[in-house]
Amino acid sequence: MRTIGVVTVGRSDFGLYRSVLREILVTPGLRLRIFVTGMHLSPEFGLTVDQIREEGFKNLELVESLLSSDTPTGIAKSMGLGTLGFADAFGRSKPDILLVLGDRFEMHAAVLAALPFKIPVAHIHGGEVTEGAIDDALRHSITKLSHLHFPATAGYARRLRQMGEESWRIVVSGAPSLDNLLALQIPPRSELVAKMVRPLPNKFFLVTYHPVTLEFERAGWQIKELLAAIKASGVPALFTMPNADTNGRVIRSEIEKFVTIHPESQWVENLGVLYFTAMAHAEAMLGNSSSGLIEAASFQLPVVNVGTRQDGRERPSNVVDCDNNRADILKAVKRVLSKKFQLVRCVGRNPQYAGGAAKIITRTLKNIPLGDRLIRKKFIDLKSRK
Repeated sequence: MRTIGVVTVGRSDFGLYRSVLREILVTPGLRLRIFVTGMHLSPEFGLTVDQIREEGFKNLELVESLLSSDTPTGIAKSMGLGTLGFADAFGRSKPDILLVLGDRFEMHAAVLAALPFKIPVAHIHGGEVTEGAIDDALRHSITKLSHLHFPATAGYARRLRQMGEESWRIVVSGAPSLDNLLALQIPPRSELVAKMVRPLPNKFFLVTYHPVTLEFERAGWQIKELLAAIKASGVPALFTMPNADTNGRVIRSEIEKFVTIHPESQWVENLGVLYFTAMAHAEAMLGNSSSGLIEAASFQLPVVNVGTRQDGRERPSNVVDCDNNRADILKAVKRVLSKKFQLVRCVGRNPQYAGGAAKIITRTLKNIPLGDRLIRKKFIDLKSRK
């Protein structure tokens, strides 16, 4: 049996993994072990490890890594705490391959701890760019610490080769979250309504806004500008709360105050699979979440991408970018709600769907030979490529 260790740090990745986790479970010769850390273990973020258990996943290894602080000092200490925690975890239970996703600092801590253990690391969603966040540097660092790469598109694969990665290590898989949209029965609107503490209007914006970590000093002003634009639009908002990033509590506080003053809007910590239901029924999505640039296109959901956090990512045709000021946000909102935009949005299929990411990833994890060739990386110079 080959043990595949999977690191999950919060709702930001677990929903994306779901199809891959289930595919590993049903594949002969593979054993799944889930390393649960970060926001999953924090009551402040909903203690979502319980949701993992409720979905029937077992063989969990819990790794404490998150301090109750969103200051730069607190985040840096959490990174160190995560590395210590994963060092102990890998000392107890060393997987044959470690599967990670994305760009979170908790994910980076796990990959860094795996290095001296010579654990091969497989990385999903490498090669992407988010110029407004520290996640950008973390993602590229994870790439250089990884031995297999599952980028979502051919363009992202080219970036990995540009970073010196050998071509045989790179397998374009598409975004695994899009498998979920095909495999899952999207819950009906009635289930979304039942989860709400207030009535859900027929027309609402889905709003997911995270700290722009390279601009964290401006987080208070930025969220106030977004909220002012939402108020001016006259459309109620359904907010999901931000991740554990620098000054995330500032954004939380402003959202809570807004909802208190505007009771037609409301917030939830997270929606789980109901997030897809919200996408299916919202008038538009506002914020700076990667879900607006990846999953939303599958619902032909108009997206107003606010600010610089996602600068550098590929954009499907349902996305309109704007600056992080109320006038520009409101202008973008009016554009995506216009009849003209409704006619041209989401032409063709979602560009990050490659035809079954979970099967592509799992097949590679099962069949890749383990040993020195996988662990010992070579840097391929651009001039060496034909």
